[in-house]
Amino acid sequence: MAIRRLFIANRGEIAVRVVRSAKALGIETVQAHSEADAEMLAVRLADRAVCIGPAAARHSYLNIDAVVGAARDAGCDAVHPGYGFLAENAAFAEAVEAAGMIFVGPSPDTIRTMGDKAAARAAAIAAGVPVVPGSDGRLADVAAAVEAAEAIGYPVMIKAAAGGGGRGIRVADSADDLRRLVPQAQAEAQAAFGDGGFYLERVVRDARHIEVQIVGDGSRAVHCFERECSLQRRRQKVWEEAPAACLDDATRAELCRSAVALAESVGYRGAGTLEYLYEPATGAFFFIEMNTRIQVEHPVTEMVTGVDLIAEMIRVAGGAPLSLRQEDIRLTGHAVEVRINAEDPANNFMPFPGVVGALSIPEGEGLRFDGMIYEGYAIPPFYDSLLGKLIVHGPDRAAAIDRLAAALRDLRVDGVKTTAPLHVALAADPAVRAGDFHTQFLEPWLAGRSLAAE
Repeated sequence: MAIRRLFIANRGEIAVRVVRSAKALGIETVQAHSEADAEMLAVRLADRAVCIGPAAARHSYLNIDAVVGAARDAGCDAVHPGYGFLAENAAFAEAVEAAGMIFVGPSPDTIRTMGDKAAARAAAIAAGVPVVPGSDGRLADVAAAVEAAEAIGYPVMIKAAAGGGGRGIRVADSADDLRRLVPQAQAEAQAAFGDGGFYLERVVRDARHIEVQIVGDGSRAVHCFERECSLQRRRQKVWEEAPAACLDDATRAELCRSAVALAESVGYRGAGTLEYLYEPATGAFFFIEMNTRIQVEHPVTEMVTGVDLIAEMIRVAGGAPLSLRQEDIRLTGHAVEVRINAEDPANNFMPFPGVVGALSIPEGEGLRFDGMIYEGYAIPPFYDSLLGKLIVHGPDRAAAIDRLAAALRDLRVDGVKTTAPLHVALAADPAVRAGDFHTQFLEPWLAGRSLAAE
């Protein structure tokens, strides 16, 4: 193992997760934190902690010079970026390597290729992976978009070439819509990612959002099966599960095979996720993008496979070959993860930072909570509202949802409002329990519903 001291360049629950996995591997941990995060749980758990700047993320967690300088000065061998912030920033990965450290993730070239959705689409086509019908790479302007849409057929989705998180996306039903919405999508993408580039894809109606977890060592890759993340609000995932109950065995096998083929074609190193849309009416699936990092929802995959994805990505970053053989990775049961955010679901999901009061986390067989909170913790108002993730495992999907409902009843986070009532309602909903939903299901479901009363 070439990594003896690891710098964690992130915050919140993923920082806690990385600290714990690294310590289990016998690696010393150095936790980065902003001035606002001096009391966060990961700081308390790490062997050392280093302040990298003020509360504003652009001056701390997004400041490449500050992060790399702090890691170098702390004598670290490697940097783990977590997710979000600089995790998919090729310039950051290059700066880490230029400073003589290991970036725990794919190479800068891979990040750059797969982080540009239009380039990733081209890589998928070259690897023989099916993609949603769309434009041939980036489009120059609105006129080019109108011409491309005529060939693709409406409705079309305008998609930012860079970034993620649902930003820079619009749906156009006509040429007039396209002329009006392209500038909006470009402006949003430019503000969020510093890149206003865009491309078009045909809208897949009633789509299921399926993603395949892969791990590679730069030459060989394996898959850890798939997750479904179709329950989304404003294109942000709120409920994830593994495996995807909507897939038959033959489709699952072909989907996972395609993900491994694409990962190996780009020499992927580390943990990554290939995202697809699945069209139930036709049984077709289409690659849409790759996330070149660990994802928020990775624990559901760990629960059904027994694979520690964080530990594996640290090992391969340290120069070890994959410890996993495809034939040894097997699905067992079903897992569901829900995101517990500091938001008020009765008030349009308004962020609700505050001080955590009495805290009770459910424990027992098939239960896991990946969190960042403790009693008396003051939640900073500057960052994402995610407090933790409640993950359950059962012998089948129905049993897992039953276990989730029971765990949510036992979860107590006093002092702040959380999204737990949303998940209580979803776990009780007949359509959700039947698996009868798609990516456009949740927002109409929420309309006119009082979650405070449930």
